[in-house]
Amino acid sequence: MERRRLGRLNHGTERFSSTVTRWTGGTSAFALAFAVILIWAATGPLFGFSVTWQLVINTGTTIITFLMVFLIQRAQNKDAMAIQLKLNELVAAVAGASNRLIDVEDLSEEELKALHRFYGKLATMAKKDSTILQSHSVEEARARHERKKPGPIPAR
Repeated sequence: MERRRLGRLNHGTERFSSTVTRWTGGTSAFALAFAVILIWAATGPLFGFSVTWQLVINTGTTIITFLMVFLIQRAQNKDAMAIQLKLNELVAAVAGASNRLIDVEDLSEEELKALHRFYGKLATMAKKDSTILQSHSVEEARARHERKKPGPIPAR
């Protein structure tokens, strides 16, 4: 019973967060924020530009900013996970693609740097190809690169 209630709460919170995130990224949210600033600025002379008048906007924007940081982070985390899953599916589905890259985001920073250097070498090799339309796996590119190395010139 408790688990079901927690599940509904999580689902409701997720739906609310997604709705707010989409709305705040839209034109109407910007227009509302701009209108609030204009109204606040216009009321400045009415309140004599008092400390309380300034405190109202400072407090309001601080609270909204604090909440938005979490909403934006949540949205970015969800988007990043979705992109990673799509990329994992592509790597898993493509013949010749290295399965070492599935869940690469879980590697340590040092491991990622090593892979970056490795693929940097692949990019260097690919730049030497005659056309940019060719694509290779790392293993194929290395073998191809090795075959291309100039050897001794055969005697005629």
